[in-house]
Amino acid sequence: MAKKFYVVWQGRETGIFTTWDQTKKLVDKFPGARYKSFPSQAEAEAAFGKGSAPRTNHQSTKPSVTKNAKSPTKVGVDENTTKYDVEIYTDGGCEPNPGKAGSGIAVYRNGELTELWYGLYNAFGTNNTAELNALHQALLIAQDNLKKDQSVHILSDSQYSINCITNWAYGWKQKGWKRKTAGDIKNLEIIQISHAIYEEIKDKLQISHVAAHVGIEGNELADRMSIYAIDQKDTQFRRYPEPIDMASILSLRAG
Repeated sequence: MAKKFYVVWQGRETGIFTTWDQTKKLVDKFPGARYKSFPSQAEAEAAFGKGSAPRTNHQSTKPSVTKNAKSPTKVGVDENTTKYDVEIYTDGGCEPNPGKAGSGIAVYRNGELTELWYGLYNAFGTNNTAELNALHQALLIAQDNLKKDQSVHILSDSQYSINCITNWAYGWKQKGWKRKTAGDIKNLEIIQISHAIYEEIKDKLQISHVAAHVGIEGNELADRMSIYAIDQKDTQFRRYPEPIDMASILSLRAG
């Protein structure tokens, strides 16, 4: 049987997947799920990049995350998309890689920026670890807000960290947290902790991959916070002090 590639525009996670079993977990009983199979990876990537799909009975008309390369958008989501109560952008930075690492988060409530977070500095870190740390903190924020009946959308520019928590962890867990091939799973502890939270809230949570450095405001702010964490060398995860001056934040060093 020829291999297929599955694009998910609207589901518990968005992206391109290579098995129907994983895709089904992301779209089954998810309101307004939008997905389609393609015969080649190139076609799937092209379709996912356009952010649109043919409208069939199982697909809604909600667009996916949009890209704006000219100027920061308000929250990086098309205006016609159903708004989430809470949107959390995550990012990790490392200079060089491996090297000095930090994590950052930007939180929007009802479409308005309300919080910036930074920290978890590691003098001997990696970009992947920093991205996972940021996603872990976002999951904690999501967990707290879901308990308050708030709808939550996490947006990360790290397909690696998303896959670790929402996809690959299932196979690793079945094998006793081991890889198919020889060698240990990198960043295992943070993956296990984060996956446990994800398992608890996944049916109510939306996680999406968003392109980095294309002018999406939330992603740009999270990026600045990750580098700010490196500059501050702060090992704790702290809330950036208010008031938040958008121009000043965006003028900070980028990753």
